[in-house]
Amino acid sequence: MLNDLSQKLLSTSLIMDETAPRPGRSMFAWLVGASQLLGVASVVLTGVWMGHYRGGFAWDGSGREFNVHPLCMVLGLVFLQGDAILVYRVFRHEAKRNVKVLHGIIHLLALIISIVGIVAVFDFHRASKTPDMYTLHSWCGMATLLLFIIQWVMGLLFFLFPVASSWLRASYLPIHVFCGLVLLVMAIGSSLLGITEKLLFSIMPTYSQFAPEGVLANTLGILLVGFGVLLGYLITKEEFRRPPNPEEEALSVHFKTLTEGGSPTSP
Repeated sequence: MLNDLSQKLLSTSLIMDETAPRPGRSMFAWLVGASQLLGVASVVLTGVWMGHYRGGFAWDGSGREFNVHPLCMVLGLVFLQGDAILVYRVFRHEAKRNVKVLHGIIHLLALIISIVGIVAVFDFHRASKTPDMYTLHSWCGMATLLLFIIQWVMGLLFFLFPVASSWLRASYLPIHVFCGLVLLVMAIGSSLLGITEKLLFSIMPTYSQFAPEGVLANTLGILLVGFGVLLGYLITKEEFRRPPNPEEEALSVHFKTLTEGGSPTSP
C-alpha cells in the first residue's frame, strides 16, 4: 500500500510539475515574439527603403528590378532561414517528423525567394552593363547562397528522406546544426555589406550628413543584427532545446531494428 501511495504521489507531482507555469517558458515566448518583430520589421524596412527612396519594384531591367534583390534576400536568406531553424524550438513538443517537414518547407520557400533575388540582380547588371561579382558583398552573398543550397540538399537526403545509415545521420547532425547557424550569420553579414555598398553607391555625398535614407538603412542593419543575436540565443540555450521524447526514441529504435536488422540496444 505504501508503494502504491508513493507511486500516486510521484505521479501527481510529475503532472503538477509539467502543468505548472515556468519562468523559462514565459521568457522563451517573449524572446520568440521579439525575434519575430525584429524579423518582420527588417523585411518591412527593406521594402520601405526600396519602395520610397529607390523608386519601387519592377521587372524591367531598371533600378527598380534591382530593388527586388535586397527585399528577397532579407526575406529569404535572413528572416525565413532564421524561422526555419527556430521551428525546432517553437514546436519542440510536436511530432518530430512534422517539425522536419515544416523545417524543410520553410527552407525551400527561402531558397526560391533568394533565387528570385539573385536572378533580379544579375538581370539588372546585364541590362545596365554593370560588371558581376567584383565586390566583397557579391562574393559573400553568392557563397552564402551556394552553401545554403548544399545544406538544404544534405538535410533532405540525411533527415527528411534519409538515404544514409543511422550512424552517419547521427554523425552529420551536429555538423548540420552548426552549418545552419553559420549560414544565418553569413546571410546577415552579407546583408550588412550590401546595405553599406548600396548607400555608398547611391548617396555618398550626403551619407555623412545623416541623410534620412542613410539613417533608415543603418536602422535596418541594426534590426538584422538584433534578429541574429536573438535567434542565436534561442537556438543555443540548452533550456530551450527540444526535450527527449521516449516514444519517438522507441519508434526510431524499432525502425532501425526492422530496416537494418540491428538489435534495440545497438547504437
